[in-house]
Amino acid sequence: MTLKATPLNSAHRSLGAKMVDFGGWDMPVNYGSQIEEHNAVRGDAGMFDVSHMCVVDIKGANTRSFLRGLLANNVDKLQVPGKALYSCMLNPEGGVIDDLIVYFLAEDWFRIVVNAGTADKDVAWMNQQNTATNSGLTITQRRDGNDPIALIAVQGPNARAKVWDVLPTTREATENLKPFNAAIVPDTAFGEAMVARTGYTGEDGFEIGVPASQAEALWNAFAAAGIKPAGLGARDTLRLEAGMNLYGQDMDETVNPLDAGLAWTIDLVSERDFIGKAALQAKGQQSQFVGLILREKGGILRAHQRVVAASGKESGQFGEITSGTFSPSMQQAIALARVPMDVAVGDTVHVIIRDKQLAASVVKLPFVRNGKILAA
Repeated sequence: MTLKATPLNSAHRSLGAKMVDFGGWDMPVNYGSQIEEHNAVRGDAGMFDVSHMCVVDIKGANTRSFLRGLLANNVDKLQVPGKALYSCMLNPEGGVIDDLIVYFLAEDWFRIVVNAGTADKDVAWMNQQNTATNSGLTITQRRDGNDPIALIAVQGPNARAKVWDVLPTTREATENLKPFNAAIVPDTAFGEAMVARTGYTGEDGFEIGVPASQAEALWNAFAAAGIKPAGLGARDTLRLEAGMNLYGQDMDETVNPLDAGLAWTIDLVSERDFIGKAALQAKGQQSQFVGLILREKGGILRAHQRVVAASGKESGQFGEITSGTFSPSMQQAIALARVPMDVAVGDTVHVIIRDKQLAASVVKLPFVRNGKILAA
């Protein structure tokens, strides 16, 4: 199978990146030291190629009403152009088709950024619902077709200042931009740019969309400005420290988002109906999503490891780790896990690692945010 390549593929290879198959995409896992890349984002500024993710533009007079029914979060919260919202898109059974960010650009134009591996099914689902609701919208994916958009995330405490050094014409539009807001700047040296104050690391920064033809030049300009390239490895340890879900690992179409710590993204209060709402109301929350810190030596926390009561007595499938790693910031093994509703922060549980039961503490997420360790 031929792997897909982003517009930055040659740039990664020229930097000596270790490339891997990531869901059918040829992507950099690191450029030599994953730890250095992680620490650069926590302490200075790092950048990630996220062009494998897919920009989808939805245009038409009925766009807002269409998204009211399509998404679990309520797009009526988006009233100021540029405002963004994190949401799940659910199937009728309440499972997560994808998690995404939707940007309100105009009343007849919303932009959605969806995950790489789900992009095709997401767009197909949107088109299916567009037809079913007779909404008459134009739904255009901007990754593989005409006029493609490449995405670069620049993250870290110095990220915004370094972006302004490279893209000075974006400063006026973005200097006072609040988190989860975006601005479209038409006159950069690299073409029109959408600059969003969003990210997947727990640090401040921007996610920047530019014409794919300009992506490599912008990437090289960022590198020249001292922004360290970072790969999938650092992206995973950073997002896990920040307590952020990864689609396909922490949730998918079989998982109730209420059980994945995503209740805050689900609007069950308003009278608005949406796909999956009735199923969520019928099922309710069955498990809770927590952080774990391993307290004994002898292993690393990994996905699919079983979590059992501290007594060591298993009561069916007590719980399961969904994502785990060794935290470079904390120098401890950490994990995200689904556990029973009666487990409390501060409790001790056991994780089964190579047939041994090792003690772990239940903590509130996130572990790390804005360079500060919040869970110990």
